[in-house]
Amino acid sequence: MIDFTLNNGVTLPALGLGVFQSPPEETAAAVETALRVGYRHIDTAAAYGNERQVGEGLRASGIDRDAVFIETKVWVTDYGHDQTLHAFDKATGKLGIDTLDLLILHQPMPPRFDTTIAAYKALEQLLSDGKVRAIGVSNFMPHHLNRLLAETEIAPAVNQVELHPYFTQPAVQAANAEAGVLTQAWSPIGGITFYPGWGGDERRSVLGDPTIADIARAHAKSPAQVMLRWGIQQGRSVIPKSTNPARIQENFTVFDFELTPGELARIDALNTGVRGGPDPDQPSDSYYDREIPEA
Repeated sequence: MIDFTLNNGVTLPALGLGVFQSPPEETAAAVETALRVGYRHIDTAAAYGNERQVGEGLRASGIDRDAVFIETKVWVTDYGHDQTLHAFDKATGKLGIDTLDLLILHQPMPPRFDTTIAAYKALEQLLSDGKVRAIGVSNFMPHHLNRLLAETEIAPAVNQVELHPYFTQPAVQAANAEAGVLTQAWSPIGGITFYPGWGGDERRSVLGDPTIADIARAHAKSPAQVMLRWGIQQGRSVIPKSTNPARIQENFTVFDFELTPGELARIDALNTGVRGGPDPDQPSDSYYDREIPEA
């Protein structure tokens, strides 16, 4: 396992298990399986509706809480200073833990960015109070990040964004690096190119790309393993999602090979500049229809 050191000195395992779209009834088993395989990093979110099951999987695994990096996200209906403080209580109540390793804002919500700033200041307070070990953001473009940095005191430790070979977001990665923010990739193997309602009619899975397949054959690895290794080697945190035990194991087996500079460049060249998921600058009005239940 490889760890990354965040801008406040906290270490984060480079590879984690994501549980986006994991049905609650399958999430606990997936988390337990991942932790038994060797994962020590789990990513969830209030909006996923499975924080409670993540906690159940953690306890069922028998792995000590302090050995596992747990991150979750505040949904936009809980933005605002006091609301976000309460969102922490809801999240930890469902997870069954007292502190979070990383708490991040799920969307920038530019039409209501004043509430985003208020929410982030609540994260700063939670960090100061020792209730979270690190704070961050998700889906922030460079202009969102610049405004946040101008209006708050503490730079985010992490910015979690859509990032896979067909959508590499070089400007976002550069802005993150300049601010000392770790880039964390959601959909690191490109499955989100089938995100409901986005991506147009010409959606393609990166898993079927011939360049990825050629590199995978050269290393006797799967396309998914190649893409995860590509992300980790370039200094990104990756959080592939799966509830399939064999896939969970496969996705973890990425520390026993290394891609060449030429192979990394070939994968970089696959970038289309077209996102598969929602545009952070065009948030859906439906985002505010989702209320996060109490613990």
